[in-house]
Parts: sequence; structure tokens; C-alpha cells
Amino acid sequence: MNIVTVGIDLAKNVFALHGVDQSGKAVFIKPKVARGQLLEMVAHLPPCLIGMEACSGAHHWAREFSRYGHTVKLMAPKFVAPYRMSGKRGKNDAADAAAICEAVTRPNMRFVPVKDLDQQAILCLHRTRQGFIEERTALYNRLRGLISEFGIVLPQKVERLRREIGAHLEALPGWANRCVGDLLVHADRLNERIEEYDRAIAEAARQDARSRQLMQLPGIGPTTASALVASLGGGHDFKNGRQLAAWAGLVPGQYSSGGKARLGRITKAGDAYLRSLLVMGARAVLAGLGEKQDRFSRWARNLVERRGYWKAAVAIAAKNLRLAWAILHYGEDYRPIEETA
Repeated sequence: MNIVTVGIDLAKNVFALHGVDQSGKAVFIKPKVARGQLLEMVAHLPPCLIGMEACSGAHHWAREFSRYGHTVKLMAPKFVAPYRMSGKRGKNDAADAAAICEAVTRPNMRFVPVKDLDQQAILCLHRTRQGFIEERTALYNRLRGLISEFGIVLPQKVERLRREIGAHLEALPGWANRCVGDLLVHADRLNERIEEYDRAIAEAARQDARSRQLMQLPGIGPTTASALVASLGGGHDFKNGRQLAAWAGLVPGQYSSGGKARLGRITKAGDAYLRSLLVMGARAVLAGLGEKQDRFSRWARNLVERRGYWKAAVAIAAKNLRLAWAILHYGEDYRPIEETA
């Protein structure tokens, strides 16, 4: 068998494989492969192009398959769906594997960078920290909902909520008082854990040369720099910074027809966590502009006046991401443009 391309539909325990030859003819079809047999089966294949959907475990399998000389590429599931010949009515593992095999050969397909072990370890820090933050937000919302049942409505700002809730605790019935107290104690514990993870991420960023280079950019701190390095590696999966900005969803969606260009809101495609970090960093830049008169500050201030606050924040976030790609791709430090006399 002269197999050149293989599509693998990933799962927890049962996988589906679909392989084709140079002419595109299916020559290797395995609709049911047990988890324990998958690696051995792929190891015996000749070096070929392997396509998979980016999902849980995909990066692990990509690293394993690469050890045997295969070229592995990951794709977002939404980009694979149009290639399923039987459509929504005939969805099954074998059809998914065939669609993946077809999609991975498309010249304009966009791929997800394969992450190594160190990258995924750092991303574990970010995902766990973000989970604690979401849990804390849900906890405070639950707290507001509980006390509102007793006619107590406090400001949304967490600092004011914690400062003012003490004066209302005595007015709550016994069990309600206990519940509110337990929620406040749990929130304190979550704050401690989040601070621990902040310190761990900052330490990891300081120890990484690429993260230190990224932190030279305005609006990029240890958390954003660490997340960028862990998500992008060297940035070699993208041809340029604009392609990376499009991958992150920081470019306007196009609705053009008849020669008339219509640009809408940003697409919000890609990693929402990275995008939110970049936008928050851009907002910090705008908040710290003050009366600065350097070239970047003048540009940012003028952008706010012309296009408004939020469009300026998104533009700065996209600019930082393009600069981050250049730093990661070429390995050079950030060099701001010098003022001309």
C-alpha cells in the first residue's frame, strides 16, 4: 500500500482511520481501532501526512506520531465539517476520518500549532488559574443572588461588596448567615490560589527568554507573554503577523460583494483566552497614556479620538500580536521606532 495521507478521527477508546494513495483512492480504511492498538498501527505505516481534529488528546497523539517520521497537522473541527460528504445526516466516525483525510490536503487549510510538553505544562497553569477566576466570579454572583432574597442589594464591584456586606450579616437569619460566611471564606481561599498561580506564571515567564522579549512590548505582562509562548511556540505555523491576528479573531469580519467592501465586527475566532489577555493589556496601555508624547502614545491617543475607545483597544491588541509574532519568529528584541529630529 502506497499511503500518502491518513485522516484519524480521535476519541477516548475507539478511533477511525482513513488512508489514501497519491491519486486519492482509499486504500486503508479502519473504522474501529482500539486505543491500545492505535500507536502500533500508525508506527507500521510508511511516513505520511496525518490529519486530526484539534481536540482533547490531539497534541499528545501528534507528538507520538511524529516520533515515527509522520507529518502531523491539526485542524479546527469547524474547518473539517464541510468536507464530510454525507453531511449532517450521515455523520459517523468513518465519515469523519474520510473528511479529515480530505481536509488536511487542502492548500488553504488553516492548522493549529502542535504543542510540546513544556507548552502544555504552562498552559495547565493558565487553564487552572482561569478556572479559579471563573469559579470566584460565579461564587460572588451566587452570593449576590442569595442576599437579594432578603432585600440586600450591594454594588457589583467586589471590593465594595466585601466591604459593605459585613454590616448586613447580623440581619440575616441563622442558616443564611452561615452560608454567606462560608462563601466569603471560600472566596478568600480562591484568591489565595489565584495569587499562587499568578506567581508561578510570572516565575515561568521570567525564566523563559522568549517571554522576557515579549514583555518589552507595551501592554504585555508575564501572564500574556507566557500564554503567547505556550500557545504559539516560535510562531512558525503562521506566515506573518496578520495571519496570526486573523487566527486570534482580532480582525474585522468581511461581508463584501459586488466590488464593495463591507467590514463588520471582529470575528472572535480562535483562542478567546489569548484574545482577552491582549485586549486587557491594550486597555491598560490606554489607561496609562496620560500626557506621554512618544510616538506610540501619540498614535494611540489619536486612534481613540478618531475611532473610539474600544476600536483603539482592539487595534493595539492586534498590533501587539503582530509584533509578538515577529519577536517569536525572528528571535529579536523589540525595538521601538526612534523619534526623528
